[in-house]
Amino acid sequence: MADTKDAAGLIAALRAARVVPVVRTRTQDSARTVIAWLRDAGLTVFEITMTIPGAPALIAELSSDPTLLIGAGTVPDAATAEACLAAGARFIVAPWVDPSLAPPCKAANAALLLGATTPTEVRAALQAGSDVVKIFPASSAGGPGHIKALASVFPGVAFCPTGGISPDDVASYIAAGSAFVGMGGALVDEARVLAGDRAAIEAVARKVRA
Repeated sequence: MADTKDAAGLIAALRAARVVPVVRTRTQDSARTVIAWLRDAGLTVFEITMTIPGAPALIAELSSDPTLLIGAGTVPDAATAEACLAAGARFIVAPWVDPSLAPPCKAANAALLLGATTPTEVRAALQAGSDVVKIFPASSAGGPGHIKALASVFPGVAFCPTGGISPDDVASYIAAGSAFVGMGGALVDEARVLAGDRAAIEAVARKVRA
């Protein structure tokens, strides 16, 4: 894994990962289970969303493992960002533009991913201090074609499309100009976790890694 002591190193590590599992489960136990399965399949970068009960505590638990790179997702405000960073999160993600998230990330040498869909929103995210621009919802906004269009007017900007992305889509999104992608339900399927279907989840993980 790349040196993740600063935002540049973190972005390099995220690029290398290509796919970041977005863990959005109803319980911490489901999150722990699916992360363990995905880790065994070779994935080491995870976004823990604030919709999981007690998410900062889970981030602290996972961040104690130096082989994992843990970020916080759906972060609603600066106070929550500070709590997640104190717990060990190395990147902060929000599906909107919130300039208040930039100062705590800068202070912690963490990466910030603010959300956008349109060119105006992309520019606002960059001006707000975003290191990577999260394009959400990616599939319904136009998929890889939308990323290609944005990349043409924002050369050099790191984009992370998220929302409705399947394993079969990853190569197309990367080819269109994405730095990496976020993948939720297609990879972190809580129904399969609850059913104990480890083989199915690991098969998807192997597919995205390939």
